[in-house]
Amino acid sequence: MPIDATLPYDDQNIFARILRGEIPSTRVYEDDHAVAFHDIAPAAPVHILVIPRGRYVSWDDFSAHASEAEIAGFIRAIGRVARDHQLVAPGYRILANVGAHGGQEVPHLHVHLFGGRPLGPMLAGQAAGG
Repeated sequence: MPIDATLPYDDQNIFARILRGEIPSTRVYEDDHAVAFHDIAPAAPVHILVIPRGRYVSWDDFSAHASEAEIAGFIRAIGRVARDHQLVAPGYRILANVGAHGGQEVPHLHVHLFGGRPLGPMLAGQAAGG
């Protein structure tokens, strides 16, 4: 069920629990600012979630409250994961859902990194390109 991205951070959300090691994940990258792991229900051959270590509900919350080091570290982590999985040359998609209308289901900022095949248009009915 989509969430309200303006709600306070919930320490019991699944990604907070993954960060604390309470729920296992198949991590592919981690540093001081971010953790990346395989999605348990992949929508593409490569489907990796990248999350910041900080307590941020959404992209809006993160961009307004994270330090410059956290922002830079998170963005660099996304690029590193894409490079490590040889996605740059064929191409890939980054998706961050924000709030109920954006389809956000977990109240912790996360970016989906999709690749490994042609992904088609972003939204149903959208013309290819972009």
